[in-house]
Amino acid sequence: MRDFFYFYGMKRLILSVALFCLCAVSAFGAEADSLVQKNTPPAKVESPAPTPPKEESKPGGLLDALYPVDPDESIAAGHFQGGATLSLIQANTEDDALNVILGDIYEGEGYMFTVEVFGGYFIKDALAVGAHLGYTRTWFDIDFSLLEDIADVKQHRKYVSNGFFAQPFLKNYMKVLDSRNLYLFNETSVKVGYSYGISQTDDGEEMDKTRNKTWTIEAGLNPGLCIMVLNRFAFETSVGLLGLSTSVIDVEENGESHSRLVYNIVNFTINLLALDFSLVYFI
Repeated sequence: MRDFFYFYGMKRLILSVALFCLCAVSAFGAEADSLVQKNTPPAKVESPAPTPPKEESKPGGLLDALYPVDPDESIAAGHFQGGATLSLIQANTEDDALNVILGDIYEGEGYMFTVEVFGGYFIKDALAVGAHLGYTRTWFDIDFSLLEDIADVKQHRKYVSNGFFAQPFLKNYMKVLDSRNLYLFNETSVKVGYSYGISQTDDGEEMDKTRNKTWTIEAGLNPGLCIMVLNRFAFETSVGLLGLSTSVIDVEENGESHSRLVYNIVNFTINLLALDFSLVYFI
């Protein structure tokens, strides 16, 4: 019986020591983990790499590479432009006869007079709408001979005509340089004109009178150059690049016979004869 109690006491002692050791090891491990956490620096949180900025697309043409228009520039939105053109072409023959294909002009004089006013308003930067209004007068008086070597037909002719026209336009300026003194532009316009003329021919025996009425519609492009010579005062020159033209002419001869002539012109070439010069004032 003593052996039984002795064996039972030793078993409990060994079990108690084992439990004590297990608890000590657990406590020591928890304290060690706590010390490790205190001494370990906090982990760094890495932020995502910044997205590189997108590269701006480079201009791909002349219109995309234009410089911006400043609010106080002459071609800025809200400004006005206007001007006037006056031209006079006068000619006369000298003492010697002027040889032409079908005869000779012995004496002649004449002129062509044109006055024109125009104005426009800039509805947005570098874009103006407006109109040209003009009056033309043509007069000449000549003595000539037709087929002198064959029929020798001599005649005296007088001609006078008066015309009016209106020409609405859309004008686009282009600031290709960082300057307020030089601009390129293009004017797109439609011109409607009317003229009335009388021609009188006298061959010494009979006098003929011819009246004509002409309606003309023209549409075209006129690129040009604008140079600011003074503050708000500019010189502009342009040239006819291409155009469409339709004319209807009613002719009456001696108040009896009537005829009508209709012709169309399509021009895709640069017309140097249509070179235009004008002075423009910007407000």
